Formats: sequence, structure tokens, C-alpha cells
Amino acid sequence: MMRNVRTKTARAAVAAAVLVLAAGGAQAQEKFRVAADVGYAPHVMAKPTGGVEGMNIDIGEAIAKKMGMQLEVIDQQWSGIFAGLNAKKYDMIVAPTTITEERAKSMLFTEGYFESEYQFVIKKGAPQVTSLDDLKGKVLSVNKGNLYDKWATEREPQYGWTVMRFDKNADAIAAVIAGRATANMAGSTVGGWAAKQNPMIVPSTLIISTGLVFGMAFRLDDVALRNKVETIMECLKKDGTIAAAFEKWTGQKPGPDAVVHTIDPGFGAKGFNGYDPTPHEVKCG
Repeated sequence: MMRNVRTKTARAAVAAAVLVLAAGGAQAQEKFRVAADVGYAPHVMAKPTGGVEGMNIDIGEAIAKKMGMQLEVIDQQWSGIFAGLNAKKYDMIVAPTTITEERAKSMLFTEGYFESEYQFVIKKGAPQVTSLDDLKGKVLSVNKGNLYDKWATEREPQYGWTVMRFDKNADAIAAVIAGRATANMAGSTVGGWAAKQNPMIVPSTLIISTGLVFGMAFRLDDVALRNKVETIMECLKKDGTIAAAFEKWTGQKPGPDAVVHTIDPGFGAKGFNGYDPTPHEVKCG
């Protein structure tokens, strides 16, 4: 009788331990809420079967996995993505966000992970764009509110072009195919991917180097999370995960000096507000 009681007690203890472990596992899979303008290929795109995929999703999922969390992507139009971050709708912007002096005043950034280059997409058979002069008096389509919109708008008086704005870059590209715009201006990764997928468009031979980079963005008061994510990203640079994502989605192998390989000292974007120069050791398990 006593033996049976002990056996039942032991089984109950084991069952309780399993429940504790299960609870711990459930906690480990809490959501890491990030924002992206879904449809901005090849960075963040909707899957035909549901969910999202893309270059930045591969990186975001790798970050979440190392944090013991599950990535949850909030689809947010670009024009409202920064306001949503500061309103705490999500904790990080995983969409490709160029680090600028103006943006660094209202957000924290990690160090860069991709170079930011500008390129145009034009309709196949249309005159190639080899210089900005080729676009004088033409119509440019852009994703409303992003850096390409700002760049094109600032140069509107100089080149006499008209800027046509869309909530989604996919719609901006559709305007080129329909003949409503001469060219869509976006990042070189976007232009290359779009042309690869659609035989009706081609990328311009003109690529504009900005000297800027993309970084993950956080609220100004979220220093701990920014530092944690940056440390993980440095490990993803060391093990080749970020470089592999770039090659997978663009078909191009990044050069040896590309920012996908570069680990900067301190935390944040060097030379911008929010940068912490304090050295830290990169430990990758």
C-alpha cells in the first residue's frame, strides 16, 4: 500500500515537472512584435499560402530564434511605421530602414546590415536610364513617405519630374507597367528582385550610391532591446546568416568589405545619435 502511494506521488511529481517545463517553453515562445510594409520585395512579402517571407524576414526570424521568441510581423504602411513604433504597436522595425541623422533623433538604430543604394525600375523596351538627366520632365513612382520619396521630391525643381506616391511599392511598380509612370525609384535590392520576377520591367543601369546603410529601428528608451538585438546581429554576421539572406534573395554575393560582414565597436550606428561607443565582447553560442 505504502509503495503504491509512493509510486503515485512520484508520478505526480514528474507530471508537475513536465507542466513546469511546458509552461517555461510556452513563455520562451512569446511574440517578438516587429513592423514591416509587407509587399516591399524582396525584403518583406506575403506568401501565397499565408504568412510572410523575404530577406528581412529571414534575418528577423533568426534574431527571434536566438531570443527564444516567435517573430510576429505587423503589416504597417510605411508612411505610419515610425509613429506606430513610438505608439508601442510593435517593438522593432524589421523593414529596411535607412539610418539618417534626422531619423536617429527620434529612434535608436543598430549598426548597419545592408548598404542603401538607389535604383530605378523601368518598363522593358523603354529607353534605358543611364543618368538623372534621362528622367527630366518624366513621372517617377515611389512608396509614399520613404527616403526615396524624399530624395525625389527634393530634386523635383532641378529635374522637372513629377513624383507619384503610392502606399505600397508594388503599386508604384504597377504604375510603371501600366505606363502611368516612367520609372519607379527604390532600393537596388528591390529593383533587382522586381525585374527578376516580372519580365515586363528591367532595372536601370544607373545605381546611386548613398554611403548610407539599413539598420533595425527601436524606440529611444529601448536601449536594452537594441543592444540585445545588435549583439545577436553581430553573431549572424559572423556565422554568415545575413550574407546568405542577401545572396538568396538578390542572387548577388556581397563583397568581402560589405556591411553584411562588418562588426562595429560599441552599440548603434557610429556617428549618429544614440551610438554607445562602450566596447563589448561578441559571444556567439
